Amino acid sequence: MKMKLRKNDIVQVMIGAHSGKRGRILSIDRETNRVIVEGANVLKKHVRRSQRNPQGGILSKEMPIPASNVMLVCPSCQRATRTGIKFKPEGGKQRICKKCGAIVSEISAASKTVS
Repeated sequence: MKMKLRKNDIVQVMIGAHSGKRGRILSIDRETNRVIVEGANVLKKHVRRSQRNPQGGILSKEMPIPASNVMLVCPSCQRATRTGIKFKPEGGKQRICKKCGAIVSEISAASKTVS
């Protein structure tokens, strides 16, 4: 199944301990179908002092969430929504919000072929 999310999209966590939290996608792992969302699923790691980390202490790190547990937030209606694809007449595609029909982003620009 093709993932309809992209890096830097604003998403909302729908399932799990952090449900309802919104954040930006920091990275996507398409092999395991997981995303890292800013501020969600934060793990606290205790680090001892070393030359690499002279201060030591507790570090916070975001951990991956299954991509099926997050939904894209539409920039115009500010609701978590599914996305659809709209084909432009001059070529190229756009991602659209299924609730309000607004354009979320451009997927691919029209390619110019020389004949």
